[in-house]
Amino acid sequence: MIPIVLASASAVRARLLESAGVAVTVDPAGIGEDDVKASLRAEGASASLIADALADLKARQVSMRHPGALVIGADQVLECGDRLFDKPLDLTGAAETLRALQGHTHKLVSAVVVSRDRNRIWQHTGEVRMTMRELDDAAIERYLARAGEEVCRSVGAYQLEGLGANLFRRVDGDFFTVLGLPLLPLLDFLRVQGALEI
Repeated sequence: MIPIVLASASAVRARLLESAGVAVTVDPAGIGEDDVKASLRAEGASASLIADALADLKARQVSMRHPGALVIGADQVLECGDRLFDKPLDLTGAAETLRALQGHTHKLVSAVVVSRDRNRIWQHTGEVRMTMRELDDAAIERYLARAGEEVCRSVGAYQLEGLGANLFRRVDGDFFTVLGLPLLPLLDFLRVQGALEI
């Protein structure tokens, strides 16, 4: 079988792939994402372009270390109004994010790129629209007290697959895209490449 490498430190992405029967080696890219995002934002890049550029950069960089392998890079950007959100640094930042998102519909953009020998050979971008219910400060505090520091691993300070489901009124789009990896189109591509037997 063709070796498959995930250029991400995301335990959720690795778990999604492994649960779907993809034997994957995890090798995070370790790029300076903040600098790249800042540069792209300064140029007025869209959320979709930023997610794609970061996924591509991760995949290409890690593919240098794994000749012949299919290297998966992924990235996710959250956009609400004219603001783009990053992962909160701490629970105080998580509370600020939730206060900004509550009562509004935001867009999650998840991009995935596959590279082989530094060449991009496939790309897909998925978008999901998510409407958060109205939350007062007390509700946010209760949620964060139960969810804990784990929320700081997610760009919106929530995990839809867990306690974060309670924050939402509506989700329009693919569940896997919410989790940061448009899994179904990726699996289709891997099958076409002969990298999956199912």
